[in-house]
Amino acid sequence: MANPTFWRMALLGLAVSLTSACGDNESSGTQVEAAKRTVAAEVLTIQPVPLGLRAELPGMVASEDQVQVASRLMGYLREIKVEEGQMVKAGQLLFVIDPTDIQGQMSQARAGLAQAEAALTDARIDHERFGTLYKEEAIPKLQWDKIRLQKRVAEQQVAAARAGLNQANSQMRYASVVAPINGVVTQKLANAGDLATPGRPVLMIEGLKKRQVRTQVSSDVYTRIKVGDKVTIAMDADTAQMPIEGTIAQVVPVADPVSHTHLVKIDLPADSGLASGNFVRVGFAVGSREGIRVPATALAERAGITGVFVVDGQGLARYRMVRTGTADQNGVEIQSGLNAGDKVVVSNVGQVENGDKISGEAHD
Repeated sequence: MANPTFWRMALLGLAVSLTSACGDNESSGTQVEAAKRTVAAEVLTIQPVPLGLRAELPGMVASEDQVQVASRLMGYLREIKVEEGQMVKAGQLLFVIDPTDIQGQMSQARAGLAQAEAALTDARIDHERFGTLYKEEAIPKLQWDKIRLQKRVAEQQVAAARAGLNQANSQMRYASVVAPINGVVTQKLANAGDLATPGRPVLMIEGLKKRQVRTQVSSDVYTRIKVGDKVTIAMDADTAQMPIEGTIAQVVPVADPVSHTHLVKIDLPADSGLASGNFVRVGFAVGSREGIRVPATALAERAGITGVFVVDGQGLARYRMVRTGTADQNGVEIQSGLNAGDKVVVSNVGQVENGDKISGEAHD
């Protein structure tokens, strides 16, 4: 069995070794801390600010000019000259209706006009001949009145036949349907061989002028907005893109009887970059509350996590994860991760690493 004195000496040696190791680690940590860099950057002391309460609703971009192109005739579509997505100019041929029926009507109208004109020729001859006899008192006035009436009736029949022919010619012009505006074919609602009827759209064309966002708002939002108000618009699929600003152009006062919502139309700036059919998120200002906001330049991303550098009491930068909210030209809302009084690095963030010494101008 080992001597008890031996065991006491062994334990004492182990304790001395551990103490020495801890001292070495502390010394090493101090050296690492001292080896951190000093970075010049601006520091902002966080203060509560009033933040707008916003209602975000889905919307869709559409052209202000939308035209449903339909046939004014009933007939089979002989051919459609355009495809979806194709650019068209005003007056460009879009589709053709089979004119067989109209051609038959035109033939009948021409025959009717020829017959009426022949009857008028006869009536004029009788009018001239019987007029001479009436002057010579060779016929009674009653017979002369009858001849004059026949001439007037023949003239009216010619006018009616000519109007019928003109109408048939107009119908023939309607067989070839052209684009009413410059634009893009957005929908093709029929195909060659389908029966076209008056009022049933064959094509949808959107103009190239002004585009708008259309959305539906609840009654609560409706009571808080008006024409001319500014709204924020962001792409529905790209939350990282800075929102653009739109202007409310129209608020429909009558609510939809089914959804009980109001239609709102919003004008887009000319350089919005949004195309018809894009889905967007529309932010309406509906009030205010107190919260925290930082400049967009304060945000940094490390390992896929969004955060900011908070300067501690020793002037060292400490990376802190935050949850962001809405962003605008005034900055980015911080929903969690920061408190009033925190000091945040707001410039040169890309050069800052955790533990760096921050030297620079401080702002309240």
